[in-house]
Parts: sequence; structure tokens; C-alpha cells
Amino acid sequence: MFSPFLPYVGMVVTLVVCGLAFLRGGPPERVGAGLVLGVALIGQAIDLILPDAHEQVAHLCNDAFLAVGFLLVALRYGSLWLGGSMMLQAVQFSLHAFYLVATKPHDRFFAVVNNANTAGIIACILAGTLVAWRHHKKSIAPALGASGAAAH
Repeated sequence: MFSPFLPYVGMVVTLVVCGLAFLRGGPPERVGAGLVLGVALIGQAIDLILPDAHEQVAHLCNDAFLAVGFLLVALRYGSLWLGGSMMLQAVQFSLHAFYLVATKPHDRFFAVVNNANTAGIIACILAGTLVAWRHHKKSIAPALGASGAAAH
């Protein structure tokens, strides 16, 4: 059965991972996190503002925006986590397109696939952030060691 607190857990995890990406990630992780946060805010606005008849098309356009954003970031930075995010976003876009074309109401299958895709994209951003953070720490450590030895 659906628990009403799970969407809040998802929002908190998304905010924490995106915050970590902004603080410790490199430029591609920051842009990716910004895209995810922007699309999440737009998605909430769609749910609040638009009538039910137009929500599916708006969410499909929102998914397309995220897919194009990931594509542009991938073309600029070429990172492995971006490839995973792009593949997951393709599944997300296909899911929304299928339900729109088939005029099916959102059901449990839709919710499971939608949430799994979103969790996967967040996991990809987290993985990219951790790799960038580790790489940054490794590149700073030798520089600090050399300057510390020269100062004595």
C-alpha cells in the first residue's frame, strides 16, 4: 500500500544529493543537479496549476527538457554518470509518452517505474559527485604536501 510519507522522503533525498552536488561536485554535477531541481519544481508547478487534461503533455515536455539538458551537459563534459542519467531519462520519457498515447490513467506500474527512474537518476548524480569529490581531494593532496614541505 502507498505510504503518504514516501514522496517527502524522495524530496529530501533529492535535495540532499543535489546540495552535495552543488557543494562537492564538479561543473557537470552542479549543472545536472540544477536541471533535476528545476524539473522537479516545474513538475510541482504543473501539478498545482494546470488542469488534469493538460498535465500529461506538460510532464512529457518537462521530461524532454531534462533529456535535452542531460544531452547538452554530456556533449560538453562527457561523464559516465551522464550516460546513465540519459538512459534512465529516455525510459522516463518513453513511460510518459506511452501513457499519454495509450490514454491510460497512471497506475501502480507507472508509479513504480517513475520512482525507480527518478531514484536511478539521483543515484547517478550522487555517484558522479562522489567521483568528482574524490578526484578533487586527490589532486589537492599532493599540492598541499609539496607546499607544506617547502614552507619548513
